[in-house]
Parts: sequence; C-alpha cells; structure tokens
Amino acid sequence: MMSTPIDARAAGLRDLLSGGLVAAALTPMTRAGEVDLDVAEAYFRRLAASGADALAVLAHTGRGPYLPPETRAGVIARARRAGVPVIVGVGAAARGGPGAVADARAAAGLGADGVLVFPEPGDRVALHEAVWAAAGLPMIAFDLYTNPCPPATLRRILAVPGVAGLKTALLSDAMGCQETIALTRGSGRLAITGEDRMFGPSLLWGAQAALVGIAAASVGTTADVLRAFEADDLRGFEKASARLDRLAAATFTAPMEGYVQRMAWLAAEEGLIPPTHAHDPYGPALPEDERAHVLASAR
Repeated sequence: MMSTPIDARAAGLRDLLSGGLVAAALTPMTRAGEVDLDVAEAYFRRLAASGADALAVLAHTGRGPYLPPETRAGVIARARRAGVPVIVGVGAAARGGPGAVADARAAAGLGADGVLVFPEPGDRVALHEAVWAAAGLPMIAFDLYTNPCPPATLRRILAVPGVAGLKTALLSDAMGCQETIALTRGSGRLAITGEDRMFGPSLLWGAQAALVGIAAASVGTTADVLRAFEADDLRGFEKASARLDRLAAATFTAPMEGYVQRMAWLAAEEGLIPPTHAHDPYGPALPEDERAHVLASAR
C-alpha cells in the first residue's frame, strides 16, 4: 500500500505523538456520576507528571459518550492545563448526545489538538470526512473489537487527508491487529496501539505509539515497556512487558466493561484521584473482592 496524501495539520499530530504514550484518562466521578473539575484537573496533571506524553479525554475510558456538553467542555478545558497535547473522544453518543461532528466542533473551539473518532454504525468513511470538514482537527481513527472495521473500509478511512493515525484495540485478534498496523503504516499514518492485552506484541508488530486505558493509572508501568522497546533493551522490555501483562490480566478481563471501574480503583490507590471520585456509574457492578485482586496485581 502506498502512502496517501495527508494534510499538514494531521502530519503534525502524527509526528507529535510518534513514540509517545497517550493516557486514555478516566473522568473522575462520584458514585452518583458527579464530576468535580478541580479533581479532574489535578488528576490530568498527575498523569502528565507520571510520564504520559499526551492525554485522551472523554474517550471510552473517560465515559465521554455519556457526559453532557457542558461537562465535556469543562473536562477539555481542564485537560489543556496539564501542559501536554489533548486528544478528545468524539461520537458514539449515548443518551441522545449531539454526535461526532458537534463534539468535534466543540473540541476545536476549546483548543484540542485532535480527536479520536469512535466507531459508529453506518458509513464510517463519510463520518470521518464530515468530522474533518466540520472541525478541521486532526483525527485518530479507531478499530475497536466491539465493531471491527473491514480492511477495505480501513484503507478508505486512512486516505482521508485529516486522519493522522489509527488506534487498534482488537483485544484478542492478533492477526487483525497486525493487518491494521500494516495498513496504517503503509498509508503514512501513525500506527497506534490500544491493545492493553497485547501491548508488547503490538509494538513488535510495528505500532509506533500507544493510546491505552491501562495508562489511566500505572503510567510508569506502561511507559517502561514503550521506553525499553525504543531503547532496544531486550531484557528490560521482557521484564516490563511481564509486569504490564500481569496488571492487564487483572484489569482487562470479563466483564470487559468493568475495566473502567478497575482502573479507577487503581488510580485511587496510587493517589491520582480521591476514593470519593473512583466510581464508574456506567459500567457493570463488580464484586468488592475484585478490588483487592486488582490492587494485589498492581503491587
């Protein structure tokens, strides 16, 4: 596959994120779903100080599709104060939200550096074209295990000039992950791993950056794998990958939607957020003894 034309703005984001760790941040919430923006800002700053090169806010981990526009706007504004690039999740609206185009326009108005476009039913190519035309923000496309994208469609998405990269999060589909990475690199876009359960292997398969929910806490554990790989430190990469795999096995497991709550428990244990705001009201109920298992794995 030959490289396809890319807009200068998208090329800029591609180069900015290359080799970096983007933390898919939580939106700290109370059990009732209340968001304290001061708590959120402190959390975003701690993620950056812990080694996150950029933040992805209001993505799946941040429960962005469930949050009203005013809360989304506040989260974006506070994330920008952390001093690192900010990518905003757009689309996949829940509860009758405004949709990807309106989300992207709002993100552009608040100074976001780019958007992560959630997979949605319908014409995915037209969705990316519409977001690009409406907001002019560089886009990261998203191949997600709950709604994987056919290779022919991926090729067309990767040909949209505003697409800077593509995040693969196929969970257990190793062959699909490898194909998506190859297609992305062949198009001249940034191949981004979102594979929390195949993190080390996805780097070996050619991923050039990471955007992962496991970096909503334990940023250092995640960054260690990426840095060891970049440094050609084989022994360090092996050890760091083993640590991360143990943590991922405890947090990214059935029910998979429970990973947001598990990462919130871990973030509270690490002092990134207060326990009062370590809740995911939109995920499945988890047994309380699971919390102890998650924290033991992190230790």
